[in-house]
Amino acid sequence: MAKYIFITGGVVSSLGKGITSASIGKLLESKGFKITIQKCDPYLNVDPGTMNPFQHGEVYVIDDGTETDLDLGHYERFTSAAMGKENNITTGKVYHSVITKERRGDYLGATVQVVPHITNEIISHIKKVSHGKDIDIVICEIGGTVGDIESLPFLEAIRQFKQHVGKGNAINIHVTLVPYIKAAEEVKTKPTQHSVGKLREIGIQPEILVCRTERPLSKKVKQKISLFCNVDEDAVMDAPDVKDIYEVPLLFQKQGLGKTILRLLEMRYKEGDLTAWRDKVVKRALHPSRKVSIAVVGKYMELNDAYKSIYEALKHAGVANDARMDIKKIDSEEIEEKGADRLLKGVDGILVPGGFGTRGIEGKIKAIKFAREKNVPFLGICLGMQCAVIEFARGVCGLKKANSTEFDKSTPYPVISLLEEQKRVKAMGATMRLGAYPCKLEKPSKAYEAYGKEKISERHRHRYEFDIHYKRSMEKEGLLVSGTSPDLRLVEIIEVKNHPWFVACQFHPEFKSKPDDCHPLFKNFVRKALKT
Repeated sequence: MAKYIFITGGVVSSLGKGITSASIGKLLESKGFKITIQKCDPYLNVDPGTMNPFQHGEVYVIDDGTETDLDLGHYERFTSAAMGKENNITTGKVYHSVITKERRGDYLGATVQVVPHITNEIISHIKKVSHGKDIDIVICEIGGTVGDIESLPFLEAIRQFKQHVGKGNAINIHVTLVPYIKAAEEVKTKPTQHSVGKLREIGIQPEILVCRTERPLSKKVKQKISLFCNVDEDAVMDAPDVKDIYEVPLLFQKQGLGKTILRLLEMRYKEGDLTAWRDKVVKRALHPSRKVSIAVVGKYMELNDAYKSIYEALKHAGVANDARMDIKKIDSEEIEEKGADRLLKGVDGILVPGGFGTRGIEGKIKAIKFAREKNVPFLGICLGMQCAVIEFARGVCGLKKANSTEFDKSTPYPVISLLEEQKRVKAMGATMRLGAYPCKLEKPSKAYEAYGKEKISERHRHRYEFDIHYKRSMEKEGLLVSGTSPDLRLVEIIEVKNHPWFVACQFHPEFKSKPDDCHPLFKNFVRKALKT
């Protein structure tokens, strides 16, 4: 049976449970253990697919087409664990399953309640992630903060789970805050004490504390936390702010977190090696020899998490090219007001990411025109590719009113339109083209040069496509369709000939980039930007 680590959080949100979970996964993988990581989200949505990016952040998509929480992106970037639909549980999924069973009569007339029916369903989902797989350790992150009403069923489920599997088979790691009060010039442990007290009221005694703090904790402070929280002193870990999130596994390794975890799980200790991670990722991220500026022109710029994977993939490209990444976040609506020349002048490269809806579209199109006409290296992703097609149709092919039917249903030149099968879709959730699809590359092309092979697989999340009827006329004007579906029906990558580097793709390459294995399109885009 797999062993289990449950990660909870207290005091405030955004303490970094996702980074903590991913870093622990990296640490344990370095010791030779096979791990998987699961996220339990307490919201009632079945998945985050219909949520506003301003509220939830980006929606991360995995190979099987499941729309998930962005923390699964951290799990995949830090570890080699392959994510599937079982790796993200939501309250919506749990209740949907229980109500479906009740309607079928599976509960044989019983009164369906939170305990035991909802908690049993959660436990079943937690077990399912490792069922039939060669997994040594399951890391399960519980979303929300201890004390939230929404999280209580999950916390009760892990309390029961820990009790059922017994000591040595499941532990709780609680991520909490130890604030520094500047006026008093000291750290305060009381919030952590209260948070652990709240957890113990529920019936869960944490075995390890990860203390988020602005500065490392002294031995005296750790002893105090240990005493009042009933946790071994060597199980009180400090997690001070770092310059780069990829330092966190090294921080945990230095404090012996892996050794403590394996002792508590009664597993044989193995020495781990994070040398390659330290040398090829962290050192290069912290001490690059060059600098490059990339403008990201989007429509959800106020929330950093809305384009989380984009920013991370750019950082990976910086690591791969030994360059410090200066990301300029530019709202496409600002470009509509102030103009592309004013806001984009001097940048080394321009990236236009995905999104939905008409707001800010003309600003994205102006940014793309600037990149094409000024020979600035350009990467368009999903909606970014669709806007690039619209701009090329208008600016080069003379189709002045060209548009997507998403933005203008009566456009005389629908260069971007719905697939026939999408026209019949009414429900919004999980009905887009989602997940991994194969793609065939043309050579010679910038895309083939980046990947170095003719057949690739990439993840999608969209409804609208390049209208294949315009392919031939656009190619006559200098557009290159360098990637298509194997049946040649769908356009996946376009390029502009006679341009230093102008590539746009319908899929989301950022979802497959890692700090020690940068995605080839991001790597080559930034490499070209460095040469301009």
